[in-house]
Amino acid sequence: MMTYHTKRTFLFILLTLLLTGSANAQTHEAEGLKDVYRNYFTIGVAVNQRNVTDPTQMALIKKEFNSITAENDMKSGSLHPKEDVWRWQGADRIANFCRQNGIKLRGHCLVWHAQFCDWMMTDKKGRPASKRLFFKRLRKHIHTVVKRYKDVVYAWDVVNEAMDDGGPSAYRQSQLYKLYGDEFIAKAFKYAHEADPSALLFYNDYNASMPTKRDRIYNMVKKMQAAGVPITGIGMQGHCNIYGPSAQDVDAALTKYAELVSHIHITELDVRCNKEMGGQLQFSKGDTQQMTDSLAALQAAQYARLFQVFRNHKDVIDNVTFWNLCDGDSWLGVNNHPLLFDEHLQPKRAYYKVKHFNPNN
Repeated sequence: MMTYHTKRTFLFILLTLLLTGSANAQTHEAEGLKDVYRNYFTIGVAVNQRNVTDPTQMALIKKEFNSITAENDMKSGSLHPKEDVWRWQGADRIANFCRQNGIKLRGHCLVWHAQFCDWMMTDKKGRPASKRLFFKRLRKHIHTVVKRYKDVVYAWDVVNEAMDDGGPSAYRQSQLYKLYGDEFIAKAFKYAHEADPSALLFYNDYNASMPTKRDRIYNMVKKMQAAGVPITGIGMQGHCNIYGPSAQDVDAALTKYAELVSHIHITELDVRCNKEMGGQLQFSKGDTQQMTDSLAALQAAQYARLFQVFRNHKDVIDNVTFWNLCDGDSWLGVNNHPLLFDEHLQPKRAYYKVKHFNPNN
């Protein structure tokens, strides 16, 4: 039988535990993803102009993220649509938001076959530009952009999506490749390194965990590095769905890429609620699809699997970036529900799954 003093002591201990647990829970909820993952990797987000001008969205970014990527405003076609025309306003606004708030900025991207400075590939007579002319223009573009933001950009996606998914050629048969071969990849990295020797320089691609694409990326990077090309990181875009890729494929890709580089970024993470995958610009936007409990559960489970693999590779993963702030911003359409926050900026089930993980598991 408990004495009066024993009961008082027991109740005091129980109350202390309850209050401590409640305080810890409140502290955890007040923390953002960037705080929870402080011992793993930085947590980033791709932003548009609305995200960095609307006070509510700015506050959410500052709470949750410590790395930013410009979704479109730093792409070459946006910055430099004509040889003598530069449009800096959007990119400068994002860079200044990062400077003012002490947030790291990833530069995206210097060379991509889409949203590119296509005028670079044509001479004044309308003919394909010679290698000499094209590389002169490319060098000037890369030096101008990289030097403008070198005080705030710590990493660049130098070349984006140059490898083919599964066709007969390992390289995407873009106009860039048809005119200039894989030399355009090597030159882009060389020019970026000249402009900022301290920046991390990434090759970035989608479906980078799928075995065929993985091996093509691996072989290209290995070949380039052997020739002295300064590729220091690999970006795995991470445009996933609720069914794939498998944790095993993601793990195998990270392990393989770590043979070549010591910096891997998950650069464009989203998990759409269908069976489509990758970065193709043609896809269904789920115009009539509602976010059911079963879809929410599948999405949360897939995010949990992916982040478990990412945490297991924290020795080589420096950053995980979500591609857009909320479902309402997503390039995939709001009704594919791909992100951790819904169109009203409210956290979804997947958010809590990513945030409330067991660090000992």
